[in-house]
Amino acid sequence: MDAWITVAAAFFQNLRSALQKHLKGRLSTTGATFSRFAYAAPLALLYAAALAALTEHDLPAPNPGFIAYAVVGGLAQITATALLLYSFSFRNFAVGTTYSKTETVQTAIFGIVILGDPLGLGAAAAIVISLIGVMAISVARTRMTFLGLLTSLAEKPALIGIASGAFFGLSAISYRGASLSLGEHGFLIRAAYTLACVTVFQTLVMAIYMRVREPGQVSAVLRAWRVSAWAGITGMIASACWFTAMTIQNAAYVRALGQIELVFTFAASILLFQEWPNRAEVIGILLVIAGILLLLLH
Repeated sequence: MDAWITVAAAFFQNLRSALQKHLKGRLSTTGATFSRFAYAAPLALLYAAALAALTEHDLPAPNPGFIAYAVVGGLAQITATALLLYSFSFRNFAVGTTYSKTETVQTAIFGIVILGDPLGLGAAAAIVISLIGVMAISVARTRMTFLGLLTSLAEKPALIGIASGAFFGLSAISYRGASLSLGEHGFLIRAAYTLACVTVFQTLVMAIYMRVREPGQVSAVLRAWRVSAWAGITGMIASACWFTAMTIQNAAYVRALGQIELVFTFAASILLFQEWPNRAEVIGILLVIAGILLLLLH
């Protein structure tokens, strides 16, 4: 079941990203990012309350472990996004973007160290295969080669990209840890409650930051509600699926399987825009699919 939930998460995340890209013409990068939280937070609260009412169970009570995991996860995700956006300011931003894709491997390492989540040899191989595929896709339309990518490892864009991937991985593990810390409640309730708390926290943090650093952007997000609301809705659905999947399963498995989003992206490019992939992209997408299949068969 968690496989289908992850596929749904990837699909709605892809849709949310398309909506946010549309918003970029009206809002700053931070404003477009904030829209996913601002409009998702009320929906996440309603989702958690509705689940509790339908299942006739009380919502979980927060504990120190939950609060610590939720705060770390929320801040880590914001930091990861900021670092990724910062990497775009460098001339060779492809290096930073590509190295940020090491998130899946770093998620696996954090999972072992922090939560003690086991990782079998077959799953580890699947994650590495799909990672190579993602990196191939990332450099497919640049002059960067794999050798050049490796020699750039000590450069600033690469280090920022790796740091971004590390914080994305830390956020995934923290969300799983927060959900698991809630004890005996059903996985849907735990995931929904974690999502609601984290989304509200991130909305407040970003609203304060934007008020100080980008005055007027909060109002701009509210004025662009027709598109922003849809970004919030699709983002909330995607997050609900991610949180649910990571409550059920090892976060590294979930993030690796979530790379099926790239398959959706390529399908949309071909079917809607008649944009055909080059040889490196085809090899990359085949490696991603091979890694996903290996993970599912593991």
